[in-house]
Amino acid sequence: MIRQYELVERVKAYDPSADEDALNRAYVFSMRAHGSQTRANGDPYFSHPLEVAGILTQMKLDSASIVTALLHDTVEDTVATLEDVQRLFGADIARLVDGVTKLSRIELQNIETQTDQAKQAENFRKLVLAMSEDIRVLLVKLADRVHNMRTLSYLRDPEKRKRIARETLEIYAPLAERIGIHKMKDELEDLSFAELNPDARDSILARLAFLRTSEGGLVGRVLDELRHTLAEHGLPDATVTGREKTAYSIWRKMQRKNVAFEQLSDIMAFRVMVDSVEQCYQALGVIHARYPVVPGRFKDYISTPKPNGYRSIHTSVIGPERQRIEVQIRTSDMHEVAELGVAAHWAYKQNHQRTEGRQYRWLRELLDILEHAQKPEEFLEHTKLELFQDQVFCFTPKGDLIALPRGATPVDFAYAVHSQIGDTCVGAKVNGRMLPLRSQLQNGDQVEIFTSKAQTPSPTWERFVVTGKARARIRRFIRTQQRSQYIDLGKALLQKLFRQEGYEFSDKAVEGVVKIFQASSVDDLFASVGAGLQSAREVFNAVFPGHKPASERDDKVVPINRSARHKHKKDIPLPIRGLIPGMAVHYAGCCHPLPGDRIVGIVTTGKGVTIHTIDCETLESFSDTPERWIDVGWDSGGEAAEEHVGRINVIIANEAGSLGTLSTVIGKNGGNITNLKITSRNTDFFEMLIDIDVKDVKHLTNIIAALRATPVINSVDRARGR
Repeated sequence: MIRQYELVERVKAYDPSADEDALNRAYVFSMRAHGSQTRANGDPYFSHPLEVAGILTQMKLDSASIVTALLHDTVEDTVATLEDVQRLFGADIARLVDGVTKLSRIELQNIETQTDQAKQAENFRKLVLAMSEDIRVLLVKLADRVHNMRTLSYLRDPEKRKRIARETLEIYAPLAERIGIHKMKDELEDLSFAELNPDARDSILARLAFLRTSEGGLVGRVLDELRHTLAEHGLPDATVTGREKTAYSIWRKMQRKNVAFEQLSDIMAFRVMVDSVEQCYQALGVIHARYPVVPGRFKDYISTPKPNGYRSIHTSVIGPERQRIEVQIRTSDMHEVAELGVAAHWAYKQNHQRTEGRQYRWLRELLDILEHAQKPEEFLEHTKLELFQDQVFCFTPKGDLIALPRGATPVDFAYAVHSQIGDTCVGAKVNGRMLPLRSQLQNGDQVEIFTSKAQTPSPTWERFVVTGKARARIRRFIRTQQRSQYIDLGKALLQKLFRQEGYEFSDKAVEGVVKIFQASSVDDLFASVGAGLQSAREVFNAVFPGHKPASERDDKVVPINRSARHKHKKDIPLPIRGLIPGMAVHYAGCCHPLPGDRIVGIVTTGKGVTIHTIDCETLESFSDTPERWIDVGWDSGGEAAEEHVGRINVIIANEAGSLGTLSTVIGKNGGNITNLKITSRNTDFFEMLIDIDVKDVKHLTNIIAALRATPVINSVDRARGR
């Protein structure tokens, strides 16, 4: 274990102004608080926070971070309280310790409740970042994880070891990568790899060792030759570095590309850094001219940067000593951007646009602290983690994570889980306490939503929800509710008017006039009437265009004046023009022409002139005898006293009273049934031909419209050729 004075000396070595008193007090406080507690390997528990503090001294963090590392488990695992920490070490240390404690609780809950760990790893990484308002909280947590992984082998439960290793690989290693601590990332990956797939790791390490032995300093020789080659061709100031890739990164590439170890061309990677973009291409030309290029392995991210802003030239060549090597060529500026996390997809993966704003300044300052450690307190003042300051992450009771905008409420949470849960939400428990639905959620809150089938979204919710989904659903419900009320009102107004005028109301009655009012459905028309955009009378008149309002009639019963209907034809002037007076005329039974139809006369021997509609199918039989055709038309100036027979084809429901309804509708519209023939019948419907005395085609059309609006009538059309 690190002795007390050794720890203080380590910190003072890079930070002479460190708070030595606080470090000493924290060392003693933590040692006493943990007392006789031991770890799985039998060591005193105090050795763990001490080792975490030691890891942070290697990163040259400020004394507050070291004190936090010493105290980070005291609140969670001992009788010490956060109030004790604040009283003895101040508000700043207490806030940091509280942050690490919260992360530990979330981590534990996540492990115990999460069923699909891989699926939610990204969300958990976001949660850890969001909870770490001060970057030092996250650094302490990462150092804590590093030491736990170093001692993982002492845990007896193999399943628990694998679970922790998998979580480290999926969550903590990527976190370390995103904030630029590549050394920590590599160690976490290697320790996890050793637990999860020890055979693969050992195999790769053995192959790498064999390569090093058999090649005897190959990397150094390649570096020397590359430097010499570039210097010979005008690039003496180029910086060339080389490295051997880690076992885990090699294994991951083998898995991703499904290739064997021997097929990998970038086990050894070399980087050339020059001063300008022009020199990048100059160096590329020198290398390609000197060594054979591996086909398909060239990528120019300078002329075409990656979406995350990464810029560099990548190429693979058969380099010195016939070795396949990968070479990256970039300027120092490009290298700085890459090392700040962009190449690790830090900003890109979080869907943040690349800017020169606070996030990049934050990362630059952080790396400056880690590398130079000059007065880190001054930098840490400005290195608040702002990556997810606009988000909060909350748990469902099952431990699933829900990401919401800052300021979100339980109603937003309910809608994020499922629209139906949001619609029926009646209450919420946050961290076990009932809270109003308008309460704002905080990072790490566990939210339980209570629902009721009788509940509907409240219009007042719209005032405090912040997510677009919640607001859209609430507004939609309000609109639907208002529309439903308008539909009911409009329908009631029309039903009343129909009754007043002696008609039976049905939705089908209104269907035929929907387009007249430019509505898309019957409900739309009802809503329009209910909202006052259309009057009920206008709709009624459109359904029954020939109807005479009750206020204008002497009696609601249509009088039947047989004497008027059966006046002698000689008293009525002939309504057809184009005929010689006295000529015998009769109307064709095949098409039943009516005033208003376009007609033609056909001279028939012994019968005089037969009047047909211009579209009558019978006329085809007279096409070879055009001399028999007479151009005739209806006399618009004649009296309309003569009745004409109009024939209709009706399909009517086979139910009690339907025939009475049919005759009533025809009678109310001034028609008189003169003949009726049932042409087909079955259990549900009757089909019949009906002859009706009408004045003209408009009169018949009105009767047909009224019949179509009658519920018992399935269909009605004017009969042709029957």
